[in-house]
Amino acid sequence: MRSHHRSSAIDALLHEVGPLWQRDIRGAGDRIKAAYLPLLMAAKDDGVAVVRDLAYGPHPRQVLDVHRPPGARNAPVIVFVHGGAFVRGAKDINAAMYANVLTWFARQGCIGVNVEYRLAPEAAHPQGALDVAAACAWVEQHIREFGGDPRSVCLIGHSAGGTHAATFACDPALAALRRDLCCLVLVSARLRADTLAENPNAAGVRAYFGDNAASHEALAPMAHAHHLEMPVFIVHAQYENPLLDVYALEFAHRIALARREAPRHMSIADHNHVSVMAHFNSGEQLLGEQILDFFAVARR
Repeated sequence: MRSHHRSSAIDALLHEVGPLWQRDIRGAGDRIKAAYLPLLMAAKDDGVAVVRDLAYGPHPRQVLDVHRPPGARNAPVIVFVHGGAFVRGAKDINAAMYANVLTWFARQGCIGVNVEYRLAPEAAHPQGALDVAAACAWVEQHIREFGGDPRSVCLIGHSAGGTHAATFACDPALAALRRDLCCLVLVSARLRADTLAENPNAAGVRAYFGDNAASHEALAPMAHAHHLEMPVFIVHAQYENPLLDVYALEFAHRIALARREAPRHMSIADHNHVSVMAHFNSGEQLLGEQILDFFAVARR
């Protein structure tokens, strides 16, 4: 069933690729990116202005882009951290992604911040989370200059970016660096650091968490779920990279047990690990609307 203006061609591709996703996630992901690219290039920006490559640290990858809607004043802020299996990825993986995510949120009246970070093996655990901390500190100090409210910030992490965002938000070792964020959204995040044979990104996990698999359990966000204090929205696609949907449910369950109340959780029908972010600003906006609603409740 189509929702929120998804094109028939995209609808057909999602239904074709989804059930086959785990057979070739790289090839399928490339097809999804190629299909969405022309839609995103033609999409509206409603006058959103972008200031690019602002440094939040000394490394060349410690940069971020700010997407500002016209007339922004004391606007809520979305901070987005991309994925890439710890060893690749960027805030701009093509001419439209992941700017599409922040453009869409800016079109809804938010300031959008698109964060790039250092990669493994150069920057191993917990350096990705430390980069998220540094980017959030930059937002706290500078976002007023762009019309944003530093007291109204939602942090979103996708895939490996979700790992870094979750580690920043719930690992007790990083508590001193934590900013007063309103809420956290984890989309298709890697919440366990497994190197199982079924994980096509096991090499990336080893590059970031180290070769000693026995240490991974204590380092990954799953071990710290019960420490998470801020509101969290846990999202996964119907067609995920192996076990990421399972880990999303386990993370939500651990939080529910600790809080005696279930966190918000959503499985995005028809979508896969790539399209769950590629579809932003393409006309389909169910997930975006749900995130905005969650953010609004968290700000009350």
